[in-house]
Formats: sequence, structure tokens, C-alpha cells
Amino acid sequence: MKILLVHGRGQAGLDAGELKRAWLASLARGCQAARVEIADVDAVAAFPFYGDRLAELVAQVDAPLGPEIATRGGNDVDEAYLEFRRSVVEEVRVAARIDDAEVEQQLAPGVRERGPQNWEWVQAILRAIDRRFPRIGDNMLDRVTHDVWVYLTAPGVRDEIDAMVGEMLSEEPTVVVGHSLGSVVTYSLLRRARRHTVPLFVTLGSPLGLHAIRRRFTPLKFPGGVTGWFNAYDRRDVVALRGLEAPGFDVRPAVRNHAEVDNHTSNRHGIDGYLDDREVARTIAGAMNGPSA
Repeated sequence: MKILLVHGRGQAGLDAGELKRAWLASLARGCQAARVEIADVDAVAAFPFYGDRLAELVAQVDAPLGPEIATRGGNDVDEAYLEFRRSVVEEVRVAARIDDAEVEQQLAPGVRERGPQNWEWVQAILRAIDRRFPRIGDNMLDRVTHDVWVYLTAPGVRDEIDAMVGEMLSEEPTVVVGHSLGSVVTYSLLRRARRHTVPLFVTLGSPLGLHAIRRRFTPLKFPGGVTGWFNAYDRRDVVALRGLEAPGFDVRPAVRNHAEVDNHTSNRHGIDGYLDDREVARTIAGAMNGPSA
């Protein structure tokens, strides 16, 4: 049995070997807390690293972040990207139960237009989200949204990243673990791959529950070759406020959602705070140590 670990955005310039060791160390802490073991996990773990290439591809796409949109006034920005961004931000606002009054408090003086079609209103929502989730920092929601958009829509990007990850996916039974953008990459790959046996697909801190993202995978479906799907998230993780469950994420068989993660990392989204969760580690170990291990 193998395990495929797929990272998210923001990893450019980091050492792939050190990242893999950090992931496995976090998983080991979770296994210790859950009183389970995964024998020789380092020997069977694959860690495809696409962080540098993703950063290069993102830099080639003219899809600005929030502050840049504010500076440019939205005049020469791809309207499809703006709509995607509006949709994500508005859905997070609703999920976080941030009302219009809270958003209005974040509007600049003199702004009269209201509603998600106005980029100043979207900026105000992002500031309200930052206020409600003070630990997220570094404009994280906007950055994740930006990179997911590039991955999903820029010509050739999805194919290239999927190919880099897919090189390490074979017919050998493999537990697949994707974090953040990595959960989008692995879902895309498993939907399209033809020969793979995945007894367990694990998504951590996944934004797939957001309508603007999941609609890019219409028709929504459970990936072939996958036996079970386990999704874990912290209810305070602004990237993953919505679970992968009906009616929004209606697939058969249903995804098993674990919403009780207490992610201890600074922004509630870090991989350490997911892999060292007892239930996450117990579930991965159960699949790794199963009959086909």
C-alpha cells in the first residue's frame, strides 16, 4: 500500500524533502495520539512537488489580487475572474454569518454602491472576514481563490499540474491525501485518471465545498477507482467553511465529513493541524493497514 501526499499553494522555494518529512512527522503525532501505527510509512509515501512550477504559471496569468484590483479599479481585469472571486467571497460571507451591517462598517467613506457586483463591496467583505477570522492573515482567502482560479481556468495549467502529480499514481493501491488546493488537484486527477486503485481519498481544508469551485467539475461525481472519501476540516478554517455534503456536494456514495478538527496552526488552515488530528490519523492508518496493505 502506498500513500500519495499532495500539497497546496504557497510552497514555492521550499525544499520538497523537508516538506515531506514535516507532513510525515505531523501524521506520526496524530497516529501517536490515536494509538495507531503505520509501518514504514516513509518508504511508501510519495510527495509530488509542484510548488515552484505553480508559482511560475500563476505569475504568467494577469489575475490580480484584491489590493491590485482596488488600485486598478477593476477596469482591465478579466470579468470572469472577478465573478469567480465575488462568488467565493460572498459564499464565505454567508457561511461565516457576516451580515450587511458588518460589511458596511468596512466600506471606505463615501462609497454608496452596495452588493457583491461592486468590487469595493467585495473588498469590504474581505476586510470583514479578516476581522471575524483574525488569525487567517496575509489575505489568505483571496490568495487561495486566485491560485485556484489560475489552476482551473488558465490554458494548460491544470493539465500540467495534474500530470506532475499523476506521475506518482499507479495501479498499486494508494491512499491519496490532498490539502487545500491539493484537494482540488487530486479530485481533478482522480476524476480523469483511468487506472488507479484508491481505497481512501482524504481531503483536508478543502475549498471544494464552495459553489464557484465545484461547478467547475460539472457534472459532480464520485471519482471512479476510489472506495471511500474522507473530508476533514476546522469550522474556523475560512478556506473550508463548507463540508462536502448534500445538497451542495451531492455525490454517491456520500463523502464522510469530519468537522471537529481543532486546527492549532496560526491560520487554522495549516497541514500540521490536520494531519496530527486523531481522527484524521486513525482513518488514514486504518486504510493503510487494511486487508490490501
